[in-house]
Amino acid sequence: MDGLSIRDGMTAELLPPALSLSSDRPALAPPRQQSLRTAIGCVGIGVHSGARVSLGLHPAPAGHGIVFRRTDLGRDIPARYDHVVDARLATTLGLPDDSSVRVGTVEHVLAALAGLGIDNALITLDGPEVPILDGSAAPFAFLIDCAGIATLDAPRRLMAPRRVVRVEDGGAYAELRPVAAADGLDMRLSIAFDASAIGRQEIALRLSPEAFRAELAPARTFALAEEVAQLREAGLAQGGSLDNAVVVDGARVLNPGGLRMEREFARHKLLDAVGDLALAGFGICGRFVAHRSGHALNNRLLRAAFADPACWEAAGQPPVAAAA
Repeated sequence: MDGLSIRDGMTAELLPPALSLSSDRPALAPPRQQSLRTAIGCVGIGVHSGARVSLGLHPAPAGHGIVFRRTDLGRDIPARYDHVVDARLATTLGLPDDSSVRVGTVEHVLAALAGLGIDNALITLDGPEVPILDGSAAPFAFLIDCAGIATLDAPRRLMAPRRVVRVEDGGAYAELRPVAAADGLDMRLSIAFDASAIGRQEIALRLSPEAFRAELAPARTFALAEEVAQLREAGLAQGGSLDNAVVVDGARVLNPGGLRMEREFARHKLLDAVGDLALAGFGICGRFVAHRSGHALNNRLLRAAFADPACWEAAGQPPVAAAA
């Protein structure tokens, strides 16, 4: 991370799409919404673009949700599942009416916001990609902790699945499951790689700020050595290095310091899932279960769930349709 700076707060009014409320089950009792106490920022490079970008995290009012603002273009992009325009190597958001307005690699900052319970924030950046920093969500969690967390006078918007929603791709799958009297999100994810340094790993936890900080935030993104040259030839991974990614070659971890934590690879995949699921625009109460899931499958899961409003019960401030 190149540096931190305090910025002036900014606001915008873009909210998640409308959703029917169900009264078939007892209403959830949501806690209060949260935002940042003050603005804070950092400067870094995009892992794929290699571009130097200045990013700011700003307080926002209740009901605002998470919104990205491209200050170089003067356009806002809501952090919503239906604004995902690319999910091959990272999650990229865009506007349906203008393909030039995009912001890439949003999953780590979204994971930090969701993991620490931030419902409302404006994220400003002057380039096309969120800085990769050290490849984990820990620097973003540090920024949030430095800015402080403010409790707002509005109930948090929560959603609970009413039935199992599952998407598959070959041997990979992702599910959202209902849980009786659920008041949070239980998560379980497994991965399987041919590279023996990774192999098969599994991680499970109940998402909370404490669990996120300790179990997920420090876990770094990773890549296979044989894929790095291919990515760069394709114009990707231009800002990637051993300073911001774990690189694996068969049984070897090429980073001089090795791994930060046990099962770091599975932990990072679950970190990514926290960021991708944050694009629901609501706190999810239930269980997420996945095997070999990535950004594309996580997004397909949300799209499948939202395709049928009967899949959910909701509580808290009813959302309203967003302005494009």
